[in-house]
Amino acid sequence: MQRQIGRRLEEEHGGVVAEGRDQGSVVFPDAQFKFYLDASAPVRAQRRYDELTAAGHPADLAKILESIVLRDGRDQSRRVAPLIKPAGAVEIDTSDVGIEQVIERMRQHVEGRR
Repeated sequence: MQRQIGRRLEEEHGGVVAEGRDQGSVVFPDAQFKFYLDASAPVRAQRRYDELTAAGHPADLAKILESIVLRDGRDQSRRVAPLIKPAGAVEIDTSDVGIEQVIERMRQHVEGRR
């Protein structure tokens, strides 16, 4: 279904940007540009903790980290659409950079390949 939507968006709008753990490896393996964004589990846990507390929700950093580690393990070891770096993807470690820097790296890569 996602591939059909992607084809329609390609035809109608000239392309699609998709985000998700299996988009470049399973859903759109032939995408022109693929990026694999990653950050360490402790960094992702801290980011989630900060989001929750900023929104006024109670949060436990240790439990969030445990949940992230468990999810990563499940996703990497599942039989169908395991979490992997897709072939041809540019890997960007976002642990120590902000969203603006990530976008700039992606933009530079795309412009450099056109």
